[in-house]
Amino acid sequence: MKFITIDKKDWTKGIDKSRETYQLFGPVKDENGCQIKPLDADVQPDMSYTDSVLSAKSVLFPQTEKILTTSLNESAEDHHIMKRADADYTPRAVVGIRPYDAKAIQLVKMNFDTEDYRDPYWCDAYEATTFVGLAINKPGPFDFSTSTGTGPFSEEGLDILLADMDDKFLAKVLTPKGEAFAAACGFDAAADEKESQVLLDVLRKEAESGIGSSVETDKLQGKTILDLHEAPFWDDVAFSCINCGTCTYVCPTCWCFDIQDEAKLKESTRFRNWDTCMSSLFTRHATGHNPRGEKTQRVRQRFMHKLKYFLDKYGSGIMCVGCGRCVKSCPVNIDIRQVCATMNSYEKQD
Repeated sequence: MKFITIDKKDWTKGIDKSRETYQLFGPVKDENGCQIKPLDADVQPDMSYTDSVLSAKSVLFPQTEKILTTSLNESAEDHHIMKRADADYTPRAVVGIRPYDAKAIQLVKMNFDTEDYRDPYWCDAYEATTFVGLAINKPGPFDFSTSTGTGPFSEEGLDILLADMDDKFLAKVLTPKGEAFAAACGFDAAADEKESQVLLDVLRKEAESGIGSSVETDKLQGKTILDLHEAPFWDDVAFSCINCGTCTYVCPTCWCFDIQDEAKLKESTRFRNWDTCMSSLFTRHATGHNPRGEKTQRVRQRFMHKLKYFLDKYGSGIMCVGCGRCVKSCPVNIDIRQVCATMNSYEKQD
């Protein structure tokens, strides 16, 4: 671990120099808001942004991803054999990722990289990626990250943490990946470690004091799953839901996907696409039976997964980082903070 200072006058030059080694991703503003996108050669990451519509999860888990190919042409080598599709896993860096989104990637990693199964597509992309975080000096009104195990200056999952100091960035280099990226940029102005850490701590406390909302989860793990599953409040929670799926698409920890095969003549490709548990098609069987055919069942599944099933399975907190995107984006104002409070305080009546 070390600290460096980066004069903003040198920022653009350093980022451009890093392109010799890294594919770059970062925040870019467009007509739909701020998006985390691949950075073209003439595009710099917008380090003044407040929040992005989506997180950086698509860098590792694209909305549509080609995973397997095969050929029925018997003159082709390895015909009739499914082969992994070619993909680019050269070094890449996400510049300007928010700390809670970096934490979200660590939660997703618990699903895609396990002792029993390693998802090669997600894991290979993860291993190729360097995460350069941008601390949040002034959290927004939807931020409740400090009560979900992360925060505006959290370092978990990051290789570098940047703090905006007006005319410069103070960078805390956390990992060898971070050191390699800083070197590729030519950022090497060392800062005093003790003084820099004190300054970061002051900024962190100021930022955390600006977060006005929270969730209480202290009683969730002690709840019986069936008691929560059969609780009477789910119809009320689901009443206004229109099953649009917006909450799942903006969520940095949602990982549901569907598999589709596309064939053209004698060539076939298998794709992995984002999907949502809020869709009635998501659990419909080939027989036509659907174990979650009703809206209330799907809404219950989403919140039970985030706030109970994940917690019980991994024992490392809820499947939420408090970014507030689902609260901000929901067209009918369903609020995960309120649902969490209801679940946390629920007591079954005998």
